[in-house]
Amino acid sequence: MCDIPLRREILIGSLLAIFSLPVAACAQESSGRDDENRYEYTRPNRDGIGKIYMDREISHVMGHRGAGWLERPERREEERTDLLIENLPIEVGDAVADLGAGTGYFSLPMARLVGDTGTVYAVDIQPEMLAIIVDRAASEGLANIEPILATEKDPGLRDGSIDMVLLVDAYHEFEWPWEVMSAIYESLIPGGKVVLIEYRAEDRRVPIKRLHKMSERQARAELEAVGLRFVANSDLLPQQHFLVFEKPRGEPTGGDQDRQGPLGQD
Repeated sequence: MCDIPLRREILIGSLLAIFSLPVAACAQESSGRDDENRYEYTRPNRDGIGKIYMDREISHVMGHRGAGWLERPERREEERTDLLIENLPIEVGDAVADLGAGTGYFSLPMARLVGDTGTVYAVDIQPEMLAIIVDRAASEGLANIEPILATEKDPGLRDGSIDMVLLVDAYHEFEWPWEVMSAIYESLIPGGKVVLIEYRAEDRRVPIKRLHKMSERQARAELEAVGLRFVANSDLLPQQHFLVFEKPRGEPTGGDQDRQGPLGQD
């Protein structure tokens, strides 16, 4: 695609311009979604931040310096990421979001699945991660990935615009889980899906720290709290839950024109 080098420079320039602004300018916080009474605070565990949501301590965020771990060669076999991708409820032309996109490990293959008529919104709160995704997309000739610099409370997606949201080993790190998932709920079309991938807390053989795992019961309680409907837990991954949730059909499609578009532009 002959316009990829130019597109790469435009995207990187836009990202750099955004990174120089206050983060709140990149994705607006949703009013009425900062009810701190939903949270409790305690002395933090070694891997946690001391903030409790629905009896679960929120874990530390893995920074951009951990990018190499996300791209480790053995990941495909350990986590069967190939099966994960193959079983995503995605069709050509869909608008999908990779929330906590990291290095774009899933954003890039999803961009191929939705095709030229679809869009993948790579959402992350770390500009360093988004810069990696922009560079990788350009080098692989993918022009349908849009990076979004989110805030800790708002992913910055337009209401009623998304067919599916994927969260892979990221949700347990969200400092404001209710606020983020409430915004995700609004961003989905009626019948839109959320696919939540988390290491199984029920399985002691999974070699992951306790706060970086979730049980199905906990995950369901937290996502159902914002109105999502549990659909299934597909038993296809060796170490992780593959949980599917849905925005009930018949829900009105949001029309919040104040939300930011990709790159903080309408």
